[in-house]
Amino acid sequence: MPSVRSKLPYKVTKLATDMFARDTGFSGPELHRIFADYTDVLGSYTMSGGGPSRWQLFETGLNSLSSDDQRRFLLDLCTYDGPSKYPMPSEEDIAKLRSLLLQGSAPGSTAASDRLEQLEDWDGVQRSWTAALDKVVSDPEGAITAARTTLESVCKHICDERGVAYEDGGDLAKLYKAAAAAMEIAPDQHTEKIIKQILSGVATVVSGLAAMRNSLSDSHGRGKTSVRPAPRHAKLAVNAGFAVAGFLIDTHVEKPARPT
Repeated sequence: MPSVRSKLPYKVTKLATDMFARDTGFSGPELHRIFADYTDVLGSYTMSGGGPSRWQLFETGLNSLSSDDQRRFLLDLCTYDGPSKYPMPSEEDIAKLRSLLLQGSAPGSTAASDRLEQLEDWDGVQRSWTAALDKVVSDPEGAITAARTTLESVCKHICDERGVAYEDGGDLAKLYKAAAAAMEIAPDQHTEKIIKQILSGVATVVSGLAAMRNSLSDSHGRGKTSVRPAPRHAKLAVNAGFAVAGFLIDTHVEKPARPT
């Protein structure tokens, strides 16, 4: 059986174990019941002396899961509101664990969002940004939708603050082009080959994200044979979307609109 440390980082599993299987969290029978929805490694609970401790049960159960299922399981525990023998962890510990888990799903999210907090009245972007992170593992389809929504919202906010008109019809490629042109980062606004190539690549990512949202997200109804995205597809969409969104936000902050 692979080690827990080879999956989620040790600091994450250690924090989770301390939160849910020591002074706070669940009893032995409760751990058997909670893990039963994810794995049968713990089996049925039996009343017997000398059995494993609560923290050992927690680590055994967690260790039996894949990294994606570990993350999904721990995120579910962060919103648990059922019965428990012991007090639930503090809100501060819950927030810390969620942050570690979500950063692991989209490692570029923190760097991409550095400048977001500097902008006023960008609450809609913040909400979709958080939703994309929240859903990467537990709801890949919803994460893809939220990543696309985040990028669309960023483009609209930039256009609004720069007085640029845009069509509100859901064409992400056109919306990105309007925002990019307003900040002079459209490929045809540059002559240097490498800059044009990079900016063209960004535009290609935007088009790809729009297509992924149309094909794999929860924004449309599905037929019986429709392909459903896995968490890895959602990670790709979220990381790609955040990279572009972060680039747009950085440019918007660093290149203010010229006075008219």
